Amino acid sequence: MARIRAQRRVISLDMTAMCDMAFLLLTFFMLATKFKAPEVADVAVPASFSKNKLPESDLIVLSVEKSGAVFFGMEGEADRGKLLDQIASRYKISYTGAEKKEFTRIPEFGTAISDLKPLLRATKSDRGRMQKGIPVDSTNNELKELVKLAKWTNPKAEIAIKADLDLDYPVVETIILTLQELDINKFKFVTSLQAKPE
Repeated sequence: MARIRAQRRVISLDMTAMCDMAFLLLTFFMLATKFKAPEVADVAVPASFSKNKLPESDLIVLSVEKSGAVFFGMEGEADRGKLLDQIASRYKISYTGAEKKEFTRIPEFGTAISDLKPLLRATKSDRGRMQKGIPVDSTNNELKELVKLAKWTNPKAEIAIKADLDLDYPVVETIILTLQELDINKFKFVTSLQAKPE
């Protein structure tokens, strides 16, 4: 007599939903990630033990290169657009819509106000050569005007000084005195985190 074999059941898993989920997560992370823009100023910051972090918004950053060139940066595209309107009003310069849009995309710049319009029209590769720093000398302290206009634009903005570790102190002192002339006595220094020795 012939033996009857029981039919084997083939179990299959439908992986379509899992693939869809993986691609949805990948798409979400790609769209939600905020990439850091390349910095104009080349600054090697000193190390410290402080774990205080800078805010993501409402921040004005004054970067100072080893050469002493000062760069001005402000977080938030909307705030940068308002700042350019303040600059245009203060210095009687008119900017086109394309120039305003380009200014909102630049996280920091280091040029005199008179050279700002050509900077906005220049290609990204030419901008690096054009930026020699914002004037901070006693006869023409444009940094003071920029900080004042930025604080009018966003009164909640905190100020951070990002100075190179090999920079001479008198340059930083000039920036601190400029802030004190504007009655700004609370600001932060940007450092990199160093592990505490045990």
